Amino acid sequence: MTIDNHVLATYRLEKAHGHLKSAEILFHTGMYNDSIGRSYYAMFNAARALLALKQLDSKKHSGVISLFNQHFVKTGVIDRNTGKDLNKARVRRESSDYSDFYTVGKEEALSQLVAAKRFLRTIETTLNNMINR
Repeated sequence: MTIDNHVLATYRLEKAHGHLKSAEILFHTGMYNDSIGRSYYAMFNAARALLALKQLDSKKHSGVISLFNQHFVKTGVIDRNTGKDLNKARVRRESSDYSDFYTVGKEEALSQLVAAKRFLRTIETTLNNMINR
């Protein structure tokens, strides 16, 4: 791991925290559709932070998720439920953004927000473990 990888990972994790803060604000103001999106982007950028340590990335969301699953979930570094949370968040975000008449309720937005917080904690712990090896 180079210092540049560490800097990029840190930058992406900070970006993830910004998205998480936005998701919380949107949730508390009743903007559940938008909160779903920000929660997903918090998770997406956290996954990209971890991938940066292995010099991996993709231009597509599906590629990032695939790389994340391949290098961290399937290897046991990240537990399967955490990987499932990211996949579920992507589906919710896409449904919210692209499906006509799809309305996100408070419970669904809260579920995704809770999953995003849990995901970021897991990624931070993993990042710290990988950096301090």
